[in-house]
Amino acid sequence: MKKNKLFLLLLAGLALTTSCNKFLEEEPKSAVTLGAYYKTEAQAEATVNSLYRRGAPLRYSFASSAYVGPTASVNTMLTGYFTNSYEGQERVCLFSRELTRQNNTNLISSTMNTIWDDSYKAINIANGGLKYLPLIDMSDQNRSRLLAEAKFFRAYNYFYLVKTFGAIPLSIDVYESLDNDLYLGRTEAGKVYELIEADLKEAVEVLPATKFASNGHRITKYVAAMTLANVYLQQGKYVDAANAAKIVVNSAHGMTANGDLGLSSAYNKLRTTDDLDEVIYAQEYNATISSSGWWPTYGFNASAVTVFDKYSIFERVYGPTQQFLNVYNPKDLRIQPNQFFHWKYTNPNTGKVWSSTEAGIWYYVDEDALLTTGKGTKDWNLYRYPEALLIAAEGLAKSGGVTTEAAGYLAQVKARANTEGKTVAAYTTELMALSADNFVKECWIERLREFPLEFKMWDDVLRTKMFPVISTTDAGKVDFVPLIGAKNGSGAIFKETDLLWPISPDELQRNKNLTQNEGYK
Repeated sequence: MKKNKLFLLLLAGLALTTSCNKFLEEEPKSAVTLGAYYKTEAQAEATVNSLYRRGAPLRYSFASSAYVGPTASVNTMLTGYFTNSYEGQERVCLFSRELTRQNNTNLISSTMNTIWDDSYKAINIANGGLKYLPLIDMSDQNRSRLLAEAKFFRAYNYFYLVKTFGAIPLSIDVYESLDNDLYLGRTEAGKVYELIEADLKEAVEVLPATKFASNGHRITKYVAAMTLANVYLQQGKYVDAANAAKIVVNSAHGMTANGDLGLSSAYNKLRTTDDLDEVIYAQEYNATISSSGWWPTYGFNASAVTVFDKYSIFERVYGPTQQFLNVYNPKDLRIQPNQFFHWKYTNPNTGKVWSSTEAGIWYYVDEDALLTTGKGTKDWNLYRYPEALLIAAEGLAKSGGVTTEAAGYLAQVKARANTEGKTVAAYTTELMALSADNFVKECWIERLREFPLEFKMWDDVLRTKMFPVISTTDAGKVDFVPLIGAKNGSGAIFKETDLLWPISPDELQRNKNLTQNEGYK
C-alpha cells in the first residue's frame, strides 16, 4: 500500500525519545535541554512528527503483542461482551472482564504505567514545541500549522488520560530540568477538559480544510473537529457535539458505498483499502518502516497456526461473545460472513481450512500479510465518517428533538448495513416517528453495531452511564439499564469504582501529591 514521506520524517522525530522528555520522571539522563534542541525548522518539524507515533493514538492502533491487543481493547473487556482467549496470562483482561481490578491493582500496574508514561511523554514533547516553536525562524504559515498539530496531540493525549483516570496532573509547561516541579497533584476533570477544548478549537481554526489522505496524512481541520465532537459528546455537551460533528459531515469526506453485498461491500473496502474518503484519521502502516505488528493474527483463534506459515502465533485476543453478536438483526450486512466477522477461511495457496464455531474478526484480516509477506500494511482507522453522522444525530436529538436532519444522519448508517434494499429516505421516515429518547437509543445501538472492532464501546457506556443488555434470544434486540448495579456480559456487577482505572502504584510511590482512585488497593 502506498505511503508518503511522513513515514521518513517520523524517524527524525524519534530523536526526542530520550528520557529527559519523560514527564514526571525523577532523574533526567540527558543534559541536553529542549531549548538547545529547538533551533531550526527541521528540528521543529521532526519534533511534531514524532507525536504522530506515540502516546494515545497507539493505545488504539499498536498491536505489539500476539497475546493481548492494544490497550484500548482492554476497556471493552469491562463490558463482558469481548474476551481474550489468553486471559490466564494477560490477567488485565481477566480482571477487567470480571470487574475485579480493585483487588489486583499491582498486577495491572504495567498497563497503567504504559498509558501514563507514554501519554505524558507525548504531552511534554507537545509542550516543548509550543514553548520553542514561536522562537524559530520559519514561515508564519508553517509555524501556525506545527503549533496547531502540537495542540491537537496534547489534547488527544489528555483526552485519553482523563477518560481513563479522571482527575489527573495538568501541565502546559515543558519539563526539561530539575528546576521544574515534577510532582503535580491531580486537577479536576472539568479543568482538563477546558484545556482539551481550547486546544482543539484552535486546531480546527488553523489546520487545512482537506481530507487526511490528501494532506499527506497530517492532521487536518476535520480530524480536529471530529475529536472535538467526541470530546463534547463524552461530556454531554450535545449542541456543541452536533455542531463540531457537522463540520465533518459537511466536508469532502463521505461514506464508502457498497459495490455489492459480498467482498466488494463497504466493510470489505474498509478492511482492504487505505485512504478512503470515509477515513477521517488513521494510523499509517508500512512494510519497511512500521508494519502493523500482530494485527493480521487477531482475526483468528489458535487453530489457525496450522493454516498459515507467516506467523507463529494466533490468539483470539479480542473475541466477541455469542451474546454480543446478537446485537445485529439477521439481515444486517455486518453480521454476514466475511463482513465484520468470519467463521471459515481457506488458504488459497495450500487449500488448508480454518473453521471455528467462535467468530473470528474478518475486519482485521490482512491477506497479503498472512499469505505472502508476514508484514501487515493496512492502516488502522481511528475515526470514520459514520461516527460524525451518529454524533450529529444524537447531539441534535438530545438538544432539539428528532428532526429530519438528525434522522437523515442516522438513516445513512442504517441503510448501508441493510441487505434488503431499504433506502435512506425510508429509514428517515421511520425514525422520525420515534420519541427523542428512543431515537437516541437507536443512535447508541448503531454505535454498538458500527464500531465494536474499534474500541469505542466503553467510552459510550462511561458517558451515558447506561449499559446495553443484548438479548440472548432475540437477535437485534437491545435494552439499556442504569450502569451501576447492572450485570455485564460475564455476569459481574458494575460498581461505582469500575468507572475509572487505578493510577499505577509506581506513580503514587514517586509522587506523593497524587491520590489513588476510590476502591483500589
